Amino acid sequence: MRHFLSVDQFTNEEFMMLVKRALDFKYGRDTFRSDRTAVNMFFENSTRTKHSFEMAEHKIGMHQVNFEVSSSSVKKGETLYDSVLTMQAIGVDVAVIRHPDPKYMDQLMNLNIQIVNAGSGSGQHPSQSLLDIMTIYEEFKYFKGLKVAIIGDISHSRVAMSNMMMLNKLGAEVYFAGPQAYFDRTFERYGTLMSVDDAVREADVVMMLRVQLERHDESEQDFTKEAYHQEYGLTRERFLTMKDSAIIMHPAPVNRDVELADELVECEKSRIVKQMSNGVYARIAILEWVLKGRYDELNSEKW
Repeated sequence: MRHFLSVDQFTNEEFMMLVKRALDFKYGRDTFRSDRTAVNMFFENSTRTKHSFEMAEHKIGMHQVNFEVSSSSVKKGETLYDSVLTMQAIGVDVAVIRHPDPKYMDQLMNLNIQIVNAGSGSGQHPSQSLLDIMTIYEEFKYFKGLKVAIIGDISHSRVAMSNMMMLNKLGAEVYFAGPQAYFDRTFERYGTLMSVDDAVREADVVMMLRVQLERHDESEQDFTKEAYHQEYGLTRERFLTMKDSAIIMHPAPVNRDVELADELVECEKSRIVKQMSNGVYARIAILEWVLKGRYDELNSEKW
């Protein structure tokens, strides 16, 4: 049973194969179709990830089973395991899941349903990492020696965790910047901590992160929006120090005038909208990879 769970399950070559498949789909060089059934089970709020998976499933012809936590038996005390077991029992092939438990997948591995991790607490967000790597590769065509600054609330960010691991494996120079309270020294195995000003000046890719207030305790919420923006955000003044060829990224949602100035969200250097568009094609590549793995295992039926 082939599952898409984390970036560290892939070699560089395997991950880049997914990037190139996503680009094939984006530019019409290839297509993929499947009549399998998917369910999108989001136990945390989502706009981009949930709807881009829905669009990816729609584009390749998959059937969708509706699952809304607010109207499901989760409200009656049903466990995640039993919810997914039910989806398997009614004939769903793929469960795309977002859940606050960073290790939620462990309890599901004995089920006969394929799991796609759409975000696991503050653990991993591999589909976001795939679309981010796709966006960077589309821009620069290389990673070795490329300087990528990850700036903001790093310790609470599953996006940061997946990206620092994958970028480091691919040979990029990773920089970290932001509040000391939002950084874990163990991350230094993947990159170098520096000031926000230095990181913005040095980077080819300035990757800003949302402040994840929903994962903070009260002791960590000691910044006003204005103070955070001036000290750690991509202000207009810092933007002017970026390299001419550098780009801005953000996994979104963007808190305008907090992580970056409102006017920069759609500026010429920004790739934030492109990231959202690329997310659909990255998720088609994921679904193809997962479903082809199921077909290869069964080797007795068409998908």
